Amino acid sequence: MPEPFEELASLDRLVHEPARLAILTVLSACESADFLFLQRLTGLTKGNLSSHLSRLEEADLIWIRKEFSGKKPRTIVGLKERGRKAVDQHWERLEALREDTRKWRPVPNLGTP
Repeated sequence: MPEPFEELASLDRLVHEPARLAILTVLSACESADFLFLQRLTGLTKGNLSSHLSRLEEADLIWIRKEFSGKKPRTIVGLKERGRKAVDQHWERLEALREDTRKWRPVPNLGTP
């Protein structure tokens, strides 16, 4: 059985990347969010947020809808069911790893003087 620290390396990097994890976590708490709301909550620049949203959309974790509010363009983003499962499972795994790490004790190396 791998050590808890070794399991950290096997986390889904698509979801675990800090900016994407922040986006997915925000979206998991609401039905949908507009671009500016996501930008404000995540602290990302427009370009950085746009890039991460594109990556999440390509992975089929989120949906993106473009619309107009009057004459102003507006981008609405929401989690697909697959995205909701991915972020929920990721947080569950992180919590389990944290608990395993708290219980972990190093095995003494008997061959070392």
